[in-house]
Amino acid sequence: MKKIIYLLAIPIVLASCKDQNTDTAEATPDEVAKDTTTVVETAIGSLELPAPFSTKSVAKSSTVIDWPEGKTPEALSGFTVTRYADDLKHPRWTYIADNGDVFVSEANTGKDTANRITLLRDTNGDEEVDERHVYLEGLHQNLGILVVNDYFYVANTDGLYRYPYDEGADKITSEGEKIVDLPAGGYNNHWTRNIITNKEKNKIYISVGSASNVGEHGMEEEERRAAILEVNLDGTGEKIYATGIRNPVGMDWNPANGELWTAVNERDGLGDNLVPDYITSVKRGGFYGWPFSYYGAINDPRWEEDPHQEMVDKTIIPDVPVGSHTASLGLTFYTADQFPAKYKNGAFVGQHGSWNRAKFAGYKVIFVPFSDGKPQQPEDFLGGFIASDENSEVYGRPVDVTVTPKGSLLVNDDDSGIIWKVSADK
Repeated sequence: MKKIIYLLAIPIVLASCKDQNTDTAEATPDEVAKDTTTVVETAIGSLELPAPFSTKSVAKSSTVIDWPEGKTPEALSGFTVTRYADDLKHPRWTYIADNGDVFVSEANTGKDTANRITLLRDTNGDEEVDERHVYLEGLHQNLGILVVNDYFYVANTDGLYRYPYDEGADKITSEGEKIVDLPAGGYNNHWTRNIITNKEKNKIYISVGSASNVGEHGMEEEERRAAILEVNLDGTGEKIYATGIRNPVGMDWNPANGELWTAVNERDGLGDNLVPDYITSVKRGGFYGWPFSYYGAINDPRWEEDPHQEMVDKTIIPDVPVGSHTASLGLTFYTADQFPAKYKNGAFVGQHGSWNRAKFAGYKVIFVPFSDGKPQQPEDFLGGFIASDENSEVYGRPVDVTVTPKGSLLVNDDDSGIIWKVSADK
């Protein structure tokens, strides 16, 4: 679908952006622009966006409480949810090796981080965990995992490491080798580094989130950030695959046409309904707007005095908006056969949930149907994570989504320490 921006009105007085070293996430206008609307044509249809600062930017963090006995997330009719694994410490990401071994990255923001990988093994093919081992520890805010040839790759916040891989072993005891140095840390939860390989298994793609909300620490701090990097298997030959992607995390390949897709957290501080997170195809060499604009040529008012219009003019509109402040992180295309036919080649997205919206957004898993490789309107798939919006209480926060060899969907509920399994009823 052709992507066009229609500017329906002109925003009125906005905040000055003279000092980009201030915390622009807290910027407020001298006069709130309430009567402007922008309509953007995305791959799934028209998206109406309010003016910046139409609502105040608020902080509303969630408190995680225990799941009641016997309660699980709520699936659609025709699906059953069970606990696959629990008593994990922030199980943020899952990777399944070719032999069926399930590796879980346990890591978190700040000091409360396990910095380890746990191995979950099903020995009899019933999709239940029979063995559990601490596979690798002493890591540094690890997220992405990848097995290629004889190497086990781990993406820590400060670099890509590889270890000799012994298929079927319960633990890695050898020393790792840092093959790519990465800028560490970042605004909010932008410490995460995800990795995938291509079909040919000769490249690795690394997602690196921004160091800031909207460049407030200076753009020199954003070198090789808000980007997806491409390297050889030994870490050499680095190229920047795409830029202007504020915080890309989940990545996968569209099975219909081979496009790289990613799930992205957009910027904060412009109000409840700006800027929508998105999933999108990623064009080699493409620029997606951050921090100067969003959803194409919509200028971020915090860069009013230095708009970088030459960059804004070449911004690519992302394909599928998935809600503002939803913290959409996990992304996987469903290529198995267990679920009904409508799910084949569609994408599941794990939404970690908002911390800066008057009413919670996210805290669920959504599904984006695809037809002939083209995305359709997103729909809810797995909910029930919010206990009470009024009391700011949630049972959990879904992150990664992973398809098992038998076609079930694993959902990492990192703040509750649980991995849920969603299976189609027989």
